[in-house]
Amino acid sequence: MESQVEDQLREECGVFGVYAQNPCDVAGLVYYGLYALQHRGQESCGIVVNDDGVFSSHKDLGLVNEVFSKEEMGRLPQGQMALGHVRYGTTGGTNRANCQPIEVNHQKGKMALAHNGNLCNAYELRSRLELKGAIFHSTSDTEIIAYIVTQARLQTPSIEKALNSAMYDMDGAYSLVLMSATKLLAARDPYGFRPLCYGQTSDGTYVVASESCALSAVGATFVRDILPGEILVFDQKGVHSNREHCGLKPQQTCIFEYIYFARPDSVIDGIPVQNARQNAGRILAARHPVDADVVIGVPDSGLDAALGYARESGLPFAIGFVKNKYIGRTFISPGQDNRLDQVKIKLNPIQEAVRGKRVVLIDDSIVRGTTSRQIVNLLREAGASQVHMRISAPPFQNPCYYGTDIDSRENLIACHHTVEEIAVLIGADSLGFLPLEDLHGLTGCRHYCHACFSGVYPTPVPASTSKDRFERKLSETCTARRTKQNAGQNVQRSFGTVQV
Repeated sequence: MESQVEDQLREECGVFGVYAQNPCDVAGLVYYGLYALQHRGQESCGIVVNDDGVFSSHKDLGLVNEVFSKEEMGRLPQGQMALGHVRYGTTGGTNRANCQPIEVNHQKGKMALAHNGNLCNAYELRSRLELKGAIFHSTSDTEIIAYIVTQARLQTPSIEKALNSAMYDMDGAYSLVLMSATKLLAARDPYGFRPLCYGQTSDGTYVVASESCALSAVGATFVRDILPGEILVFDQKGVHSNREHCGLKPQQTCIFEYIYFARPDSVIDGIPVQNARQNAGRILAARHPVDADVVIGVPDSGLDAALGYARESGLPFAIGFVKNKYIGRTFISPGQDNRLDQVKIKLNPIQEAVRGKRVVLIDDSIVRGTTSRQIVNLLREAGASQVHMRISAPPFQNPCYYGTDIDSRENLIACHHTVEEIAVLIGADSLGFLPLEDLHGLTGCRHYCHACFSGVYPTPVPASTSKDRFERKLSETCTARRTKQNAGQNVQRSFGTVQV
């Protein structure tokens, strides 16, 4: 089992869209936008260009610079619109069929769609569609959304009304960009689980992105975040907002966007990510002080929290690791052995910073503990006399159904061990997590989802999360079904009424 389960979180995906008043190199803008969002997905990527109603596309497995060579970019035409996607598969297999954006030809025209998030009612929606004869070519929720929007489009006068209608059927997390022959649409689910914003370049081109850092990458000025439940329409007349779904649900932005997923130079719902992470470090210093010599962070998401811890505690801050920038995030590797080898390649301790010192080590999370153990061992080998680990998130206790790859409690170390036991398992002299009740201190508000920590879900728990039955061997199907059922029972028993 250990060799099959990854120790870190997969993050969801990144979306990017462009609408220009006149034909231009929209593919180039998307390319650089996806580069800025590469941290959100390193499994696959794709770009679709709309040239006066004719769609041209390229997508494949790999990083942006691997998939889009100079020759491939040269094959994409100029146009007025384009959208792109980077992916980590939170559900379904790693194959080209699951690459996005998805393109659809239907009775009333063309459509392309890129999506970030997970629908918690995906199983029910897909079953309903299949019973009506729908044929699926992938296991992603994006294809479900495409079917629902297409069906609605047959009954409505415009693509924006079709999307508005479809949103009444969809429950869960979705930040998406949709392109028709003449319009670009952006929408965010009523809970606002995943971020989405838009900006404008100096020549009037509109840009939509999962994070504000991608706007800066293409020279666009941030305008605002798209509101939870809002649909924005970009066309020849400008920008139009549909807020029919706004305010229907309480805002529940994923708190882990601030802890780990987003780039530190992004701003989500008006809150700078870097500030949130430094706040986490300050809280950790107050809640879990330690007599030590130096504070270091695990690159990259642990660095800002480490800086906050150092400032609050008065301890010196130091760069304790050199990161190999050419290695992706540790959870990209499909096998545990390969992944651990990558930890050694990816991170190298700076001996002069830690030798003979009592070190406070800041990281964003512990999932299974194997990566944490490896990092602690690296510091020991570099001569650290003590290693006190501090985590800028509460312990993971529950599955996530909104776009993070935590599908059961079975493989979460915090579900089976106390904090003291975890410290022993990872080889740390002490261990401290961010208290659940202090999560609001990161952002200064309480409008966020903390279900993976608390077990308190803003939506009904999915009846089933199985979406990959056509990718399993027959002998695996029954086993997987029993595992999912047991996990679901465990989750139900874990529910509480934690208020944070």
